Amino acid sequence: MNSALFLPIALLLDRLLGEPPRWHPLVGFGRLVKAMEGLAYPAAPEAEPVWRMRLRGAAAISLLILPFTLLAWALAKLPWLGAIVPIVLLYLAVGAQSLAQHAEVVRKALADGDLALARERVGWIVSRDTSELDEAGVARATIESVLENGSDAVFAALFWFLVLGAPGAALYRLSNTLDAMWGYKNDRYLHFGWAAARFDDVLNYIPARLAALTYLLLGHAADGWRCWRAQAPTWYSPNAGPVMAAGAGALGVSLGGGARYHGQWKERPPLGCGPTPTHEDIGRAVRLVNRGMWLWAALSLAAAILIGAIHA
Repeated sequence: MNSALFLPIALLLDRLLGEPPRWHPLVGFGRLVKAMEGLAYPAAPEAEPVWRMRLRGAAAISLLILPFTLLAWALAKLPWLGAIVPIVLLYLAVGAQSLAQHAEVVRKALADGDLALARERVGWIVSRDTSELDEAGVARATIESVLENGSDAVFAALFWFLVLGAPGAALYRLSNTLDAMWGYKNDRYLHFGWAAARFDDVLNYIPARLAALTYLLLGHAADGWRCWRAQAPTWYSPNAGPVMAAGAGALGVSLGGGARYHGQWKERPPLGCGPTPTHEDIGRAVRLVNRGMWLWAALSLAAAILIGAIHA
């Protein structure tokens, strides 16, 4: 009941305040992650068997996540902090306003005909090379980021907050940060970051599909469902596939396709079943995520009230 009541308050804080510019706790957590990596990563990784590298990574993420999750649980139990801690933690875990602001800068740059600025700013939210993207490529990259990060930074955080309260928000956000730092399939992190990537996949499995369903409900449902079923299995990520395929279909645009990452061209399956996106579709994608976020808040609050009435 309390989580459902706290949720809209935290979302309002995110809407009004956005992401803390300087004092976000995840900045400090990122420093801890780097320090832990220095301690846990072997001096001669080529001499380590795969299982030991994975064990090192698993031990590292446990030591990084468990203490803060337990701290969130303990603080939320304190009488004078029981309401404040969950609201603040969810506010810090949700990145809806920050995502919308980044996307809006790109949209406005495209609308103003400033392709150079649009390329630069979309590079802040995607990992692909953006220096040679045309207007459609910039719009496509931005919408893909909005849809995928809408699932990761918004719906998954809401899901784990509703399931586990303040500890759930902390657990998920820290896990997602570790995946962003260690979840790469390169020589350094392929095995050491394996546990971080797999744990994040597990935590995102249900929320990603609920996010995809949310996109369907608020967009072109039939097209979104058709794209989800046909295209999601072809995507390289088991969680991003349903989210992006359903989102592209719900918006009625074409996403996916080839892109350049770190100088290497990567062919990606097509997503969606509509025309090439424009800058106007960036705004539509942001509104889709925002409407979904408030739909979750309304449904969770209604469910809590109904359950409370039944047990009254």
